[in-house]
Amino acid sequence: MKRLVFAAGLLISLSACATGGSVPPPVKLPYPAWYIGFAAPKHMEVWVESVDVLDQRGYVFFNVHAGVAGYTRKPRGWHKGTSGGKPITNVDLPDQLLLRWQSLVEPQAYKISIRIPQWVRDEMVRPERVLCQWNQQWKTDYRETITLGMAPGGIVKVWLGGSCLDFKEVGRYQAKVEPLGPYRGASKGKYIPLEPENKAYVEQHGIPYGSW
Repeated sequence: MKRLVFAAGLLISLSACATGGSVPPPVKLPYPAWYIGFAAPKHMEVWVESVDVLDQRGYVFFNVHAGVAGYTRKPRGWHKGTSGGKPITNVDLPDQLLLRWQSLVEPQAYKISIRIPQWVRDEMVRPERVLCQWNQQWKTDYRETITLGMAPGGIVKVWLGGSCLDFKEVGRYQAKVEPLGPYRGASKGKYIPLEPENKAYVEQHGIPYGSW
């Protein structure tokens, strides 16, 4: 509860939804929204401070998503993306994603700007007929979900997938340390508290750098 109160207070003080001074026209996509999901290796706890989006029209949207990540089954290695995430409405397909997060097991704050290749945007609007494994029904699906995987050392993996379509790897990236610290100095160096289970794991086994 304390970590949620701490995070909520900072998000309220820092949040600023804006589009760069002008109201963008309506977005024309084959679905109501695309999605951003967060992932991290098991026990390698992260807290995402903010994701900003520069869309393909040149409009900037601040703080479209933040919060906790979904975790893989193992501390080493990666899975291949995750379905769901937060719907990003009234925002066109992304040209760049600006990500800031806290790697709580280190602890360290990181930031990165990721340019999304054109082939990703092409895939996001390409319909594909597929048999959904979870309900065994055919549907026309889209790869409308971008998953951001974050690991200690500032490693970021990006995947693209859909609810019934497999995930494709977009790339692996190296983030930079945020010199101002968590929340760009607003928390005065204080990180989100690490969950006891994850703290105990890291104290016993360490951080498997190099496995991501």
